[in-house]
Amino acid sequence: MLLPPNHWLPQAPLQPLHLDWLTSANIEVAILRLDQIDPLISGNKWFKLIEHLKAADQIGAQGIISLGGAHSNHLHALAAAGNRFGFKTVGLLRGHPQETPTVMDLQAFGMQLHWLGYGGYRARHEPGFWQPWQAQYPDLHPVPEGGGGLPGAQGCMQLKAMVLDQLGNLGWSDYDGWWLACGTGTTLAGLVLAEAGEHPVYGALAVPDDHGVAQQVESIVREAGVKETAYELLDASRGGFAKVDPQLLDFIDQTEQVTGIPLEPLYTGKALLMLKQHVEAGKFEKGTRLIFIHSGGLQGCRGFTSTL
Repeated sequence: MLLPPNHWLPQAPLQPLHLDWLTSANIEVAILRLDQIDPLISGNKWFKLIEHLKAADQIGAQGIISLGGAHSNHLHALAAAGNRFGFKTVGLLRGHPQETPTVMDLQAFGMQLHWLGYGGYRARHEPGFWQPWQAQYPDLHPVPEGGGGLPGAQGCMQLKAMVLDQLGNLGWSDYDGWWLACGTGTTLAGLVLAEAGEHPVYGALAVPDDHGVAQQVESIVREAGVKETAYELLDASRGGFAKVDPQLLDFIDQTEQVTGIPLEPLYTGKALLMLKQHVEAGKFEKGTRLIFIHSGGLQGCRGFTSTL
């Protein structure tokens, strides 16, 4: 069994976000702290993994093989889960061997690593990519980059129920939409499936438009057969994935000082700054209530921040 006992379902607290620019606009935001679900298996990554693990169990696989970079939050959560719950993990990494805090953790957790170079990693979407790896590791179940695809999205659908269970703690009876960072679009797609058009989902893209997030979301929605959708993708990449600038870093620093909530500059920080810009531009009516997802990813910026 790859699944942990009782399907180990961590709970994330839902907290009010107190910031001057929200108060001035009469907008309320509650932040779902997925960064707090576990010290190692953090953020939205576990929710994207759960249905993949169920599928692996059903075919009798002994573990998971997946892809990511040298700072990958997905591979970090996967390796930590494999270490804790006793299943085998293999990581196919972008680029050439390098030592980052994430890579050292992957090795410490017992993940077997293969470095594909950059050209080899770009081939991950080509037909036949998985064939040699499945021949080498016939007892492992392949999982797309970032835990993506319909199973990854289905695992994220439960985030809606997690929020609904806690709305009363805020004194809210309902909310008006979701706001979150998007890397592959899988978590956003899960919320779109869960909402089925009831509440809009706003995705702040951490990658440029040409990374195909919109196409991936549409593909998942079509495969799921959901007819009613309400979502919008917004470019928050600030020039490209992992591109940061003084304005973003100053915003993160000031927000962390005010709220005490740790942010990172690749996903959550960019998404929150984009929300601030939308609020200040009057894009939302007064009294709007939004759910903001803190998708974790704090471990991934350990090596990155030293180069800023």
